[in-house]
Amino acid sequence: MAEAYIVAAARTAGGRRGGKLAGWHPADLAAQVIDALVAKSGIDPAAVEDVILGCVSQVGEQATNVARNAVLASTLPESVPGTSVDRQCGSSQQALHFAAQAVMSGSMDAVIAGGVESMTRVPMFTPNALPAKAGLGTYMSPGMKRRYPGVEFSQFIGAEMIAKNYGIEKEALDRYALESHRRAITATREGAFDDEIVPIEILSADGRGTGERHALDEGIRFDATLEGIAGVKLIAEGGRCTAATASQICDGASGVLVVNEHGLKALGVKPLARIHHMSVLGHDPVIMLEAPLPATLHALKKAGMRIQDIDLYEVNEAFAPIPIAWLEALEADPARLNVNGGAIALGHPLGASGTKLMTTLIHALGRRGKRYGLQTMCEGGGMANVTIVERL
Repeated sequence: MAEAYIVAAARTAGGRRGGKLAGWHPADLAAQVIDALVAKSGIDPAAVEDVILGCVSQVGEQATNVARNAVLASTLPESVPGTSVDRQCGSSQQALHFAAQAVMSGSMDAVIAGGVESMTRVPMFTPNALPAKAGLGTYMSPGMKRRYPGVEFSQFIGAEMIAKNYGIEKEALDRYALESHRRAITATREGAFDDEIVPIEILSADGRGTGERHALDEGIRFDATLEGIAGVKLIAEGGRCTAATASQICDGASGVLVVNEHGLKALGVKPLARIHHMSVLGHDPVIMLEAPLPATLHALKKAGMRIQDIDLYEVNEAFAPIPIAWLEALEADPARLNVNGGAIALGHPLGASGTKLMTTLIHALGRRGKRYGLQTMCEGGGMANVTIVERL
């Protein structure tokens, strides 16, 4: 079977809710990243054979196949199709897996995988809240209720369960959150994100350009202190997690261009990384966010690798207990984890986070001269994708 190579990777800088990316329609925002990938690789836009975009809240401005809409808003020709993927927070990581599988099969030679989420314009939970308000029912079917009687599927409850089960106290969560900001601050000041961020013009409320460019992750708190983080109100009474130890609501888009060997030769592009392994695993949907732990163990076994073989890890910081528990379960090196900070500081634009993390991972491997990187993230419903790449 053919190999899959990533030849370009890009993302927007994260935008806070109501912040510097709030003026962008999500299809147009994704189109900016698509165009950047074409420009970075130098390929003929018509050579792209498909665009696969992850998006969680596929309603309103993100409805009716946002991937195809992004193609139509980009410089790609109309002949390029697009399809949208929802694997919850792992949506664009799954888009990458689908793109890699397409080029590895030989059915396509060049595919863009990415994701977009405007959490300002399409708030979290909108796909559930609007139908419920209109009396159109809920995703919870009678069959699900019979299997899980009386269960409330909640990421917030899941995060608290992980913290309790692994004995992670609030103080440890607070310290982890501070470290996320500190690493993001250092990475920003050292220019670690410069090559991966696509500068985006800031638009006014009426959609007009302001002439200013957004190229700095808006969620980083450069004045973060342990005292300030520790003082944030608990999400649940008697719990351990706070908004300061959870990922930030974020607007953003990201993407990668994936090709096979034929694509490398035909398009004249050079690879940044090779897809070494990809898998996905289902787990307990009640605790929900614990899936990256068994999924990583499963992936390493299938890849014939040990965690010590991996130079850098990106584990999405949906809530601080997840990466902390992951480190413990994998007996992994904290110094290799989220080296440029994570979603607590940089934001978590839901469907865009998968290829956002991959973009950061590939660039971090390059800057540090390292070989193998692993990415995983928790996903609604109790699932986790795992991707291992080899930098070339």
